Amino acid sequence: MLRVGLTGGIACGKTTVARMFAALGLPVLEADSVAHTLLEPGQPAYAAVVAEFGPQVLRADGTVDRSRLGEIVFADRNRLERLNQLVHPGVREAIERWFLEQAGRGAQVAIVEAALLVEAGYHRQFDRLIVVWCRPEQQRERLLARGLSPSMIEQRIAAQWPLEEKLRLADDVVDCSGSLEQTQRQVEALATQLATRAAAPPD
Repeated sequence: MLRVGLTGGIACGKTTVARMFAALGLPVLEADSVAHTLLEPGQPAYAAVVAEFGPQVLRADGTVDRSRLGEIVFADRNRLERLNQLVHPGVREAIERWFLEQAGRGAQVAIVEAALLVEAGYHRQFDRLIVVWCRPEQQRERLLARGLSPSMIEQRIAAQWPLEEKLRLADDVVDCSGSLEQTQRQVEALATQLATRAAAPPD
């Protein structure tokens, strides 16, 4: 089975591309949703995060306020690294379990979409790395539309590797700077290429 990582800069279109692959029938795991699950009450990362960051990151109902947590960690790189240390091991374990499940179901290609694949060093565990990109001004426009302030936008962009560095590591690239139809055509072509590569006999 071909293990594929899908990443890119914030607001570059990763989730859109992931859902296009899923609509074509490829199994896709959104790792950010796994991380969110790990922060739910009763999960191991929940207790560790509350112990590290204090009750200020909790809502009245006891759940983690991810917006508040984001404000804290994106303003301090050391605190962001600490959060990643607490959450990433559980995410990695979940990804490995998911890959085993997909292989057991006979999947030829399985895709994991995550914002920090490269930053966490996890891209080395994949057979292929897809990097999604758009123009920097489009990133900022999309983040403004999500309600982030200019300072919050710059903090979040600075918290990730520069897009140029991710693109240098890419085996495949999807340009999301054009229309959805243009992105869709790229995804369809890439899905075909991945299926062909997975079906080819090993060298």
